[in-house]
Amino acid sequence: METKIIRMQEVDSTNTFLKGMKACEDDTLIVAVADYQTAGRGQGTHTWESEPGKNLLFSLLMTPTWVPVRQQFQLSEAGALAVKDALDTYTDGITLKWPNDVYWNDRKISGTLIETSVDSKGIKRCIFGTGVNINQTEFHSDAPNPVSLAQILGHEVDREEVLQKIIEAFKKYYELLRRADYMDVSGIYHLSLYRRKGFHWYEDADGKFEGAFVEVEDDGHLILHDRKGMIRSYAFGEIRFLIPSANMKQ
Repeated sequence: METKIIRMQEVDSTNTFLKGMKACEDDTLIVAVADYQTAGRGQGTHTWESEPGKNLLFSLLMTPTWVPVRQQFQLSEAGALAVKDALDTYTDGITLKWPNDVYWNDRKISGTLIETSVDSKGIKRCIFGTGVNINQTEFHSDAPNPVSLAQILGHEVDREEVLQKIIEAFKKYYELLRRADYMDVSGIYHLSLYRRKGFHWYEDADGKFEGAFVEVEDDGHLILHDRKGMIRSYAFGEIRFLIPSANMKQ
């Protein structure tokens, strides 16, 4: 898979930048990476805090027209696993918080905003916008639990090195999807999940409860069961993980 990397010192958003580009052929991955984003976006109305030149801010543009729409969540899994694989080479304790955040223990080190274009024929193109906290050591936003690789390791890390590791890992998982090895990617994703074992605290529209992980369905729904054995299904945004370090007191 050919890779084309576009490097920028400053941009409003790498996702927005790639939206204005024409997608390349099926076998080309376009990577836009910036030292600073003036309007970096997270999920929903959230923004992504990052000091200039400190963290890894990039987006991937691909045209996976061969992925069935019903399997598009596997693209999200592949992207999250690629970041995890890269960070695994530096430290233990890296997991994936559903749907695609990357955690070190109970703290968030990476997040991804995915924007997929779909028409009547299927998936047209997909953009992953990812931020990875690399060398920032002080965070000032209201994000409850950020952490960086430098904070974990006690020294700065080469951002370009991390980027190259993520790209190579993503290409590996992308090729698995190209071969329709969806169960392989999904299986690795499930084994990598944060809170995969035991009961933990969550909050939904009905209030707080203790739940245990069952599975993530092919369409991305999170399935839990509570202490009473009731099965609960959630789409993104319908449930909140109550993190111990983020004012959860029992």
